Amino acid sequence: MDLHEAMDIINHTIQDVSFHFRRVPGSSIILRYVKNSYQNDPVRSVVELCLFLFAVRYLLAPRYSTKQKAVDLTEHEIDELVEDWTPEPLVAAPTELETFEEERRPVISGAAGPKVKLANNGRTVTNMASFNYFNLISNDLIKERAVQILRSYGVGACGPPNFYGTQDVHLDTEREIARFLGFPACIVYAQAFSTISSVIPAFSKRGDIIVADRAANFAIQKGLQISRSTVKWYNHNDMADLERVLKEVDKEQRRKPLTRRFIVTEGLFETTGDMADLPTIVALKNKYKYRLILDETHSFGLLGRTGRGLTEHQNVDPSNVEMLIGSMAHTLCAGGGFCCGTLEVVEHQRISSSAYVFSAAIPAMLSVAAAEALKIIEGNPDMLAMLREHTMVLRAQLGRSEYIHMSSSPENPRVLFGIKRDVIDDRCVKDEERLLADIVEECMAGGVMISRVKKVNDSSKAWQYGGEMCMVTVSVGHTRKEVEAAGSVIRKAVGKVLGRLKK
Repeated sequence: MDLHEAMDIINHTIQDVSFHFRRVPGSSIILRYVKNSYQNDPVRSVVELCLFLFAVRYLLAPRYSTKQKAVDLTEHEIDELVEDWTPEPLVAAPTELETFEEERRPVISGAAGPKVKLANNGRTVTNMASFNYFNLISNDLIKERAVQILRSYGVGACGPPNFYGTQDVHLDTEREIARFLGFPACIVYAQAFSTISSVIPAFSKRGDIIVADRAANFAIQKGLQISRSTVKWYNHNDMADLERVLKEVDKEQRRKPLTRRFIVTEGLFETTGDMADLPTIVALKNKYKYRLILDETHSFGLLGRTGRGLTEHQNVDPSNVEMLIGSMAHTLCAGGGFCCGTLEVVEHQRISSSAYVFSAAIPAMLSVAAAEALKIIEGNPDMLAMLREHTMVLRAQLGRSEYIHMSSSPENPRVLFGIKRDVIDDRCVKDEERLLADIVEECMAGGVMISRVKKVNDSSKAWQYGGEMCMVTVSVGHTRKEVEAAGSVIRKAVGKVLGRLKK
C-alpha cells in the first residue's frame, strides 16, 4: 500500500466518523460550541478530551487501601516476640554518686537536736544540717502542749478543711500568724511545699503573666508550671533586668485584653541563700501595676528585729505584699505552711487552692506546736541575737579557707557554700557533686553533719539555677565553741578533700 492509498483510507474514515457523528442528536450543537470556544483549535480540543477521559478512568477505577495488612501470627510466634521484648525501666539505674550517698545516708536515732546519735554506727555528731534554728524541738513547753492536744484532738483531722477537717486550733493558729506578721488574714496548709505551688495557680491562670526570679525554688517552679500562665524570667536579684522585663511586657500587652500580672520572688533564696531587694521590687510592682507573691519559707522567723521576716528587715509595709507565703516546718519546727493576705485573698484560697481543698487538714498537734513556737520566738528576742552571733562565728571560720565561696547573706543562718571556680578549674574537677559529697563524708568523719544541696534531676535545666553547694545551719542549741569547732572541721575537710586532687 502506497502513501496515496493510505491517505484515501484515512480521509474516508474521517468522513465516515463525521457522517455518523452528525446523525447523533445534538452533535451540531457540540461542534458549534467547540468551534466558537476554541477558534477551531483541534490540538486544544484533543488535550482536553484526553484529560476528560483520564478523569473518567480515575473515577471508575477500583478502589484499594494504602494501609498495610496485619500480619497473622501464630500463638508460638506471639509467645516468642513477647519473650524477646524488654520493657523500658520506669526508673533509671542509680548513678555511682547516688549509690555512694545511699550507702552512707545517716539515720538519726531520737530527736534531731543540736547533737544527734546515728543509728548507722552509734556515733554522736554535731547536727548542722537541720532547720532547728531555735532548738524548739527540745522545748518542754511545746512538748507538753503537743501531748495535751494529742490527747484531746487525736492524731489527725482525717478530712479536708472544707469537709469537717477544720478545728478551732487551726483558726487560732491562723489568727496568731496574721497578727504576728501584720496581715488582715491567714490560711494554714497541711504541707509547706504544696503551699506556694497551690497558691500561684489559685490566682494566676492561662493567659495571665508572671514575672519570676530565675533562682526561684522548686516549689515555686511547680506552681508556675501548674498555673499554665505566661512566665517571664528576670536575672537573679537584678533589679535593672526586672524593670527591663516589666517594660517589655507592658509594651507587648498594649491594645490587648487586660490580664492579671504577678511578680514572684523569695525572701531568702533557697538555691543561693542571698536576699531579695524588696523595696525596689515593691516600687517596680506599684509602677507597672503588678501584684507581689513573696515566699518567705527561709526568712520567716529569722530576719528582722523580731523575726517578722523580710518586710521588717527592709522596713517595708506588709500591705505592699499581696500574698506572703511561709513555712511552719522550718523555723517553727512543726509542719505545714501558711499564706497571709487580705481577707478576700485568704477566703478565695479556701475554695480554689487545690492543696487546701483536697488535702487533709494539718494535725491539731502540729498547728498548736507552731502557734506556741511563734509565741516563744516573739517573747525571746535574745534567741535571735544569739543565732546571728553563731552565724557570724561560723562564717568567720569558713571565711578563713582559701577554697570556700559563700553565696548566702550574712544574716542567713542557713549558710550555703561552694568551692571557688578558680580552684575547680585549677584542679580539673569534672564532677563537682561528687567532690561535695566527699566533703560531706569527710565532715561526718570529723563529727559534724552537714548536707549537700541537691537538685531534681528530671526538672528543666533552665530551672536548675546556680552551682553546686553545701548547706550548714546553726542553732541556739549549739554553744559558741561548738560552732567554732564545727566551722574548723568543715574548713579542714574541704582542704583535705581538695588536697587529694592533683593540680
